[in-house]
Amino acid sequence: MELMTPIEADVPADLALQVSQRLKSAVKGHLLQAFAPDHTKSMRLISAPEAAELLNASPPFIRKCHNDGTLPEPSINRNGRRYYSVSELWEYRQLLDKQARVPGKYLPWRRDGESLQVWQLMNFKGGCSKTTATAHIAHYLALHGFRVLLIDLDPQGSLTGMCGLDPQTEFGSKTIYDAITVNDPCPMEKVIRPTFLPGLFLAPAQLILSEFKMEARATGNFHTRLRDAIAQVQGQFDVVLIDSPPELDILTLTGMAAATSLLVPLTPSMMDLSSTALFMELVSSYMKVITEHGAELHYDHFRFLVTRDEPTDGPSQQLVGFLRTLFTDMVMSATSFKSTAVSDATMLKQSIYELDRADVTRSTYDRARVSMDAVGAEIREMIESTWRREKA
Repeated sequence: MELMTPIEADVPADLALQVSQRLKSAVKGHLLQAFAPDHTKSMRLISAPEAAELLNASPPFIRKCHNDGTLPEPSINRNGRRYYSVSELWEYRQLLDKQARVPGKYLPWRRDGESLQVWQLMNFKGGCSKTTATAHIAHYLALHGFRVLLIDLDPQGSLTGMCGLDPQTEFGSKTIYDAITVNDPCPMEKVIRPTFLPGLFLAPAQLILSEFKMEARATGNFHTRLRDAIAQVQGQFDVVLIDSPPELDILTLTGMAAATSLLVPLTPSMMDLSSTALFMELVSSYMKVITEHGAELHYDHFRFLVTRDEPTDGPSQQLVGFLRTLFTDMVMSATSFKSTAVSDATMLKQSIYELDRADVTRSTYDRARVSMDAVGAEIREMIESTWRREKA
């Protein structure tokens, strides 16, 4: 990378502005390079074995469906090997589910009587991989056929960026702020945008979301705003995932009032454990405030997710064991491994699911993928247990 001229400014405000402008330009150039040529994200092609696994079917069954015309051939065939786009897999789910003996085998959507699942991921400790976990869980669920809505409640818009949108400059359309603002809110459906994955939608964030904090303080009316906005579109989704800001503020409390389950990511370090202890103490206090304002809080699940886990590191594993001793089944069995594959993907605002296995060391990819699949599968199991579905 070519070295740039040093930034010089006599006034601190001018210095800060120049730093901001240079960073914005660099990030925009990085995104253009990563998402070239049209600055939009696209999902890699899916191999035949992985496609069968995502569809919960065997490779021979999928081949049979192609041969007898049940499923159309994918558009990509390289030397006799089929490769699928995520759009084709979404279409196959519809076709297979119509012919399935048990409805819902290929489309695990909500059924009559099953309530919308709203999960909030929250912690005020930065670096706990909260946004990374949110994106990976969302990608897992969408790739397995669920209709998922992501809500970015962080004014910094990190999750929005992982969905391929520049939260500050790329679009001038509506954001989640417009749906929850006290001043003339717009319908939630005008906020939601499709993403590069079929079934996955986003209510994006921009810096203006910070204004909601001031509005809420002025009016005292905040805890029902997000819940009511979600209710407007609840028939379109099975799962909602809320990514909170890395602080316990009014935005986080708004998410808590809308959520049906809470997930607290934390890393296995003594500093994180101490921080989380303080966080949970404040959560308790603020929950009382919310209920005093008339909100009824009930959570189907309240879990801790260990992130950046290193199974071969003795001290960190002692802390993981310590957590499990303290909180037993409140700590998820699956953990999110610390992985260079995940870190490298995150630098490009991607998840492990977007990476091609051939682009990284295969053992590193497989280790990270198995970890993230396990986290996603455990979340799915909790969701379906709330719906009282029998295990497949």
